Parts: sequence; structure tokens; C-alpha cells
Amino acid sequence: MLQVYTGTGKGKTTAALGVAFRGAGYDLKTTMFSFLKDDPNYGEARAASILPGFVLKQVGRDEFVNFYDPDPIDLQMVRDGWELAKKAIADREADIFILDELNIVLATKMLSTEEVVEFLGQHKDEVEIILTGRGAPMEIMNIADLVTDMKEVKHYFSKSVGSRNGIDH
Repeated sequence: MLQVYTGTGKGKTTAALGVAFRGAGYDLKTTMFSFLKDDPNYGEARAASILPGFVLKQVGRDEFVNFYDPDPIDLQMVRDGWELAKKAIADREADIFILDELNIVLATKMLSTEEVVEFLGQHKDEVEIILTGRGAPMEIMNIADLVTDMKEVKHYFSKSVGSRNGIDH
């Protein structure tokens, strides 16, 4: 099935990682492609080697991405990451695939929504595919089997509490 976690609230990636954690309890393999992220200090990157059957592929760079005028290297990394993800999904290299931050990649037109919808539509009944990130396009939500819109009601960032290791990243 195709699951989508989107919205302005915290917890989209965390929800996807929860599915991977549960899957590990049943010997399911998970491959996570982290678009727009390449920080080895993220909690998921640090924990990847200790969760059985979990593989993390960071396919972005650890730099600010200007979504209004993306650097050509960011566009190329998104394209390369998408090609890797497509191959892994088509080859059924895992039971669960997490395409982290792909929604924002699509919302900002760094990758063709039409192309992604076509591919996912062909493969969503073969493996579990989870998309995270703000701004999931309607075309993605229309083909999804589950859509969760995380809505921010209150966040400690508004109290100037910074991002905390192991909790927020």
C-alpha cells in the first residue's frame, strides 16, 4: 500500500520510522531514501545500523536547499535518488520503502509529480511505500491508500527551544 504523511506538524518521518520499527519485529526489511538530507548525525542515520533489516540511503546533501531556485546539484541529487529508489522498489529489494521528504520535493517541482504518480501507481500494490514531507500534492494523495495530515497545534520551537538530538532529528 501507499502511505502518505504530510502537513505542517512534527512527526512525519517519525511515523514512517515507527512502521519500520514494527516491521523489524516481523523480520520485514526497510529501505529509507532520505531526500534533501545527508547529515550522519540525524538520529535515524546513527541508529540505522542497529535496527535489523533497516537500510538508510541519504540522497541529498547537508546544505540549505533554496526551493525557489534550487542549485543544479540539488536537482541532480534528487533525480539520482529517485532513480535509485525506483530501481530498489521495482526489484523489491525490501518489504517497506520510506521516501523521506519526497512530498516537498514534488511540491517544489524538483521532480515531476506525474512521473512519480505513474511509477507509484504501478508498484504500490507490491510493497509498502511511505512518503513523508510537507505539501504532498493532491495527485499523490489521490492514489494513496492512507493519508495522514499532521497538523501543528502547538510546538516548543515557538518558545525558542532548539532542535534536540534524538528527539527532533
